[in-house]
Amino acid sequence: MQRQGAAVFAGFLIVAWAVLSVVLLVKGGLYIAKHEGDTMHLIDIVLRQAGGEWPHLDFMTPIGLLATAPIAALVGLGWGVGMAMLGAQVLVAGLFLLPIWWVGASRLQTGWALVFGAICLGLSLALVHGEPQPSLSVSMHYNRWAWALAFMAIATAILPPVNRQSSVADGLVMGLSVAALALIKVTYVAAFLPAIVVALLLRRDWTALGVAIAAGLGVVAVVTLAAGPAFWGAYLSDLLTVTGSDTRPHPGHELNGVIAAPAYLGGSFAALASVVLLRQAKRQDAGLVLLLLVPGFFYVTYQNFGNDPQWLYLLGVLLFALRPEPGIRNGFGWDMRQALALAGCAVFMLGLPSALNLGFSPFRHFFANAGLYQPMFPRSEQQDDIFVLTSRNAQPTGTVKRPVIGLDLPEPEETVPPAILLGETLPECELSGGTITIYDGMARDIEQAGFAGAALYGADLLTSYWLFGDFRRLPGGAPWRYDGLPGIEHASHLVVPLCPLDRRSRTSTIEGLEAAGYGMVERHRTEGYILLELQAP
Repeated sequence: MQRQGAAVFAGFLIVAWAVLSVVLLVKGGLYIAKHEGDTMHLIDIVLRQAGGEWPHLDFMTPIGLLATAPIAALVGLGWGVGMAMLGAQVLVAGLFLLPIWWVGASRLQTGWALVFGAICLGLSLALVHGEPQPSLSVSMHYNRWAWALAFMAIATAILPPVNRQSSVADGLVMGLSVAALALIKVTYVAAFLPAIVVALLLRRDWTALGVAIAAGLGVVAVVTLAAGPAFWGAYLSDLLTVTGSDTRPHPGHELNGVIAAPAYLGGSFAALASVVLLRQAKRQDAGLVLLLLVPGFFYVTYQNFGNDPQWLYLLGVLLFALRPEPGIRNGFGWDMRQALALAGCAVFMLGLPSALNLGFSPFRHFFANAGLYQPMFPRSEQQDDIFVLTSRNAQPTGTVKRPVIGLDLPEPEETVPPAILLGETLPECELSGGTITIYDGMARDIEQAGFAGAALYGADLLTSYWLFGDFRRLPGGAPWRYDGLPGIEHASHLVVPLCPLDRRSRTSTIEGLEAAGYGMVERHRTEGYILLELQAP
């Protein structure tokens, strides 16, 4: 890319970032149409962090420090939590501008640099996690940020510099991106770091490798100085807890489904075919690195809710960027420049529905009809700028296990044992809609029953009752309970919903309390929940 192209690319990035930022912020609040429970979980983490708590040290979560730090920083400055989420996206995308520009200016022609920049900014500023469903959501924002960081690091490693060269800049982009990934979601580091290292070794770019290592260690040193050496052990402990959890072993399809199910098989074939085509196009090193990346692409997709193969966007850019000069042919006589271009087009078509959904989401948010939404936290002043779709929360719904009458069927294998509380078998029901209404109503009822100020522990995935009423926040608790009884030593009462978000979590909580020797005395009961006083062993 010549000087003029680099200037055009810089201007495009700045204008696109500014326009999308205005579109996000001018709405004056955050309007979401799904994933209310995930949003509760996110807000719980953010408010704890804004209040001076450290993830892993003060509360349990597998999500890294940097996934929520930008939001918490804005909340600490007095922003409402809804606007802080939008502002954090603007801030993070702004921080990405320089490394995005460097990748495009040093390795891509102007047109493909614009595509790469649009992809990374779209991921950073979107208001949906992906997939073709257009409903607005801020949930799993950190996955989008992580994909953008991974794209920058991988593109820097696999694409040779063709326009301008600086091993120091390359090393900084890769080292800081990988360090940020480690502090957002470790899955991406485990999946992509080996291929990035191999790419640098094949290029024999020792300076870039050294700078990347130094930059990564610098981030480690800064975090250690700020949080203390115990931070890393606590982070590892949280990750191991989630790895061994039975509550949510994976957030979607099995791994073989992400690779070979009908919705994904086309992308899998395209990725493997791309490896072969790159080798035939005399791009042996790039083909080898892509071969190492493909299992990582599958694994990250498997680990992310929705199982959206967003790596397709990057693969399309790489295929076009790695096209050889005309004249190189394979054994079938194919012109490999055209073959890689056709493969790139196919890959882009496979990823287009999700990409369009991400790109249009800020505009859908801007045009959302505020009259169709209600406050997520109707009694909170700090969280009065986040809204949920009224139709999804007007009437709570759930799924109930019912007996079959009139047929003699074999007893199905029960994967979730029934919850037995003080000798009483609880209903086999799971909440499927109206999460906000349920939590708000329970909080009000518990206060009216005389238990305001209590430290509530929930026998469910989410225990964030303190967001909805006058209750104490549990030190050492878990905004999303994966396993164990985090924070139970600070709890005064246990809330057992009769129709929880997750029956497995309710059962394991009750069994864990009984195994630990806690006494439980019923103090209040309604049609929706049982409140018990906890007696420490």
